[in-house]
Amino acid sequence: MITIQYLVCCSNMEGTIDYTDDLFSDSELWDNMTAGNTSSVFTPMLSPVLDKTINILLVIVLFITMVSLGCTMEVSKIKRHIVKPKGVTIAVLAQYGVMPLTAFCLAKVFWLDEMTAVVVLICGCCPGGSLSNILALALQGDMNLSIVMTSCSTLLALGMMPLLLYLYCQGFTNLQNSVPYVDIIVSLFMILIPCGAGILINYYRPRYAKTITKVGLSIMMISVVGIGTVASFAIGGSILTVLSPPLMAIGALMPFTGYTFGYIISSLFKLNQSERRTVAMETGCQNIQLCSTILKLAYAPEVIGPLFLFPMVYVSFQLLEAAVLIVLFRCHQRFTPTEEGTYQPASTEDKLKEACEGTV
Repeated sequence: MITIQYLVCCSNMEGTIDYTDDLFSDSELWDNMTAGNTSSVFTPMLSPVLDKTINILLVIVLFITMVSLGCTMEVSKIKRHIVKPKGVTIAVLAQYGVMPLTAFCLAKVFWLDEMTAVVVLICGCCPGGSLSNILALALQGDMNLSIVMTSCSTLLALGMMPLLLYLYCQGFTNLQNSVPYVDIIVSLFMILIPCGAGILINYYRPRYAKTITKVGLSIMMISVVGIGTVASFAIGGSILTVLSPPLMAIGALMPFTGYTFGYIISSLFKLNQSERRTVAMETGCQNIQLCSTILKLAYAPEVIGPLFLFPMVYVSFQLLEAAVLIVLFRCHQRFTPTEEGTYQPASTEDKLKEACEGTV
């Protein structure tokens, strides 16, 4: 026990962690190691070439994803929801109200160190991602609301994300200087350009928009798995920093909280059932491509360490929990008698088919 205390003290004094096989083979030391006492300075674990390659791939994938997201947006649908903004307003309030607050509370509860807290906060303050459109489709949600909500949260992120990070960082000591506000704003400007290009493609060449959307979704899913796998093997035992119990718990609780409170809030404002399911998915789903890109490009490798993989942990639980909800919804739909006037199979299936062609 004395040896353990000595090692921890030395780590805190020197400001570095020696990620060696001996450190992680000592089970007793690992049991005493949490995300709250890891250092904010890491030994670089990726080779310069691999690090640069991952940075470039993240930017390319983010660009393609945002173009495909723009291709799902229709000006007429956006105008329709602007004229009657109740659903979008509630969804935006849920997105930027629930998720950043959840990230802040979890960072406090688990006593995260400065760098880890910043990573969790950035993930919590990100706008919704295009994956939420697919999940809303699987839950037979309101696809127009889903697409418009994703569009609005992405546009509003330019102001909301830096503002929320600034506000919540006030709750941590010496955290204000750890947030790369300029890099975040630049990244948000960068995603608006391809998103705008996608909107123009959908407006002037709608037949190409469907193909681009399908290709973009496929590339997004493959890249999440591919980059996460390559980076995990490259950093070796240091992946345990991201897979520590506190970060695993946070990765599981954040999307679950978003789904739950998104549904509750929309129910309080008396949205219909399809809109409630949509708001739930939009609230719990974050743009992990944007989050990963910001973390990887805004911080030096010795500062961010393996923590740039936290969005991969988040999206894993995001998909797992959404899959459980989809299965439960399908079972409920199958075994519960349909009330008259609440579900019209023909029109609903037609809408799903139309949405599938334009979104998936």
